[in-house]
Amino acid sequence: MTVSFGQRARAGIDRFGPLCVGIDPHPGLLDEWALPQSAAGAREFGLRVVEAAAGRAAFVKPQVSFFERYGSAGFAALERVLAEARASGTLVIADAKRGDIGSTMDAYAAAWLTPGSPLEADAVTASPYLGVGALSGAFELAHRGGKGVFVLAATSNPEGIGLQRSADADARTVAQRVIDEASAVNAACVADGEWGSVGFVIGATVDWHASGIRPFTPVAPILAPGFGYQGARPADARRIFGAMAPAVIMSESRSILSAGSDRIETVIEEHARSAREQDHHE
Repeated sequence: MTVSFGQRARAGIDRFGPLCVGIDPHPGLLDEWALPQSAAGAREFGLRVVEAAAGRAAFVKPQVSFFERYGSAGFAALERVLAEARASGTLVIADAKRGDIGSTMDAYAAAWLTPGSPLEADAVTASPYLGVGALSGAFELAHRGGKGVFVLAATSNPEGIGLQRSADADARTVAQRVIDEASAVNAACVADGEWGSVGFVIGATVDWHASGIRPFTPVAPILAPGFGYQGARPADARRIFGAMAPAVIMSESRSILSAGSDRIETVIEEHARSAREQDHHE
């Protein structure tokens, strides 16, 4: 029987804590790591992060764009990083933010969520702004294969505030409508007490009240960028996310990656321990 992504994410948090290590071979970081700004540099960067995170963090999150910029060689580098990360037992969230309609969305889903695909990940981020229903093919494929989809709900960038906080006639914001519609998908697929596999991207610096977001059921993992370099701390999780805090995946990138290749294992251990120690499961 295939174990759902929601349950695998829950088990990963229980075992290692909620830290997610970003894999962002940004040009500046490649320079800091004395690696070339090329597909080969991105591959080496990614593989070093994967090796450092294995057995220390439950999740890694490759930022697809930093590989994609190198064309076909960059995708080949990403394929290697994804494969090595999954082989290590680490859950891989491909930060691709795909979103389209019909067969085009189905093809995106097949690329990232099909077992055995060159770009296979455990979960992928997706944009719902062509309608949550447009992602139905991705949800169905994820459900069949034990994969996950993280739907953008409330992001921390200022450009998104006007759209995401717009309200309908019932005063329900766009962000909450996305959560409601995706939660209905989860409710149709999970047993009582299980976590859904359609998760949400909600920035750690987002004001839930101002965004019109409420706690939701079934519980589903929340991918929360904004910890570390952007200012949120693990100690803030209970205050920010309230009753949903146990489902939060704390995503950190530059605050860890800037430590450099020589220290990254130590820094991951420190940050993972800090995340675990915040009464995250109360």
